[in-house]
Amino acid sequence: MTLPADPAAVAESLLAFWAEAGVDAMLLDEPVDRIAAGRIAPPQAPARKAPPPALRAAVAPRPEVSAALGQAQALAAEAQSIEALAAAIAAFDGCALKFEGAARQAVFYRGREDAPVMVVGEGPGAEEDAQGQPFVGRAGKLLDKMLAAAELAERVFITNTVFWRPPGNRTPTPLEQLVCAPFLERAIALVQPKLLLLVGGASAKAMLKTEEGILSLRGRWFDWRSADGAIEIPALPTLHPAFLLRQPAAKKRAWIDLLTFTERLDRPERSA
Repeated sequence: MTLPADPAAVAESLLAFWAEAGVDAMLLDEPVDRIAAGRIAPPQAPARKAPPPALRAAVAPRPEVSAALGQAQALAAEAQSIEALAAAIAAFDGCALKFEGAARQAVFYRGREDAPVMVVGEGPGAEEDAQGQPFVGRAGKLLDKMLAAAELAERVFITNTVFWRPPGNRTPTPLEQLVCAPFLERAIALVQPKLLLLVGGASAKAMLKTEEGILSLRGRWFDWRSADGAIEIPALPTLHPAFLLRQPAAKKRAWIDLLTFTERLDRPERSA
């Protein structure tokens, strides 16, 4: 084969040949000792600069759980009335829900402060956050109708396991419930109810420290005990009214629960 006399044409022909053969890299003019090069430490990435003080102050840190729990216990223990407890809850910064953007205010309770019945739900929603009282939305209106039909409407203290609205009205986490628990326990100690009505799975699981679902728990009596074991109160889990709005056929089961509850409240000697 005769090569072209033009050097540029020769180079172009060779390059085309190498490319067709799969060669995709060219050798350097001088050899490189790859072994020696591997002994050279790679350059270090530049250290990240700390954010300016103004930026650090703008980002609120998430409360540390053990410190938050200790603070909640101390504040709750100091409260000698429901009004003082409400003020302590409003001032408490240990629950992350307070800073996640959905809550505008603390939502503690409504009802009688000496009620024989304490109703414990899971957490406030949008309407509750707007009005500052638990169970005032659609689910709350249904709960009120059920309590009135069972002749309990004037005998209840209504609250939740957490006191700030979770984002998107999601279920509160066990950690969020944990840091709020001292306030709920103190409310029970101050109100001194005879019975607890645990409304919904999140409330029943947190209060009874169980993983059973609400469909298994509802209608069964349990004993709720305070963390120090000083208080023990019968508790009955039942279905949440929000669930009943989605599943109207389940209202019958909730009504049976309320009848069982009222029977024990009014005739404790006849209840198991």
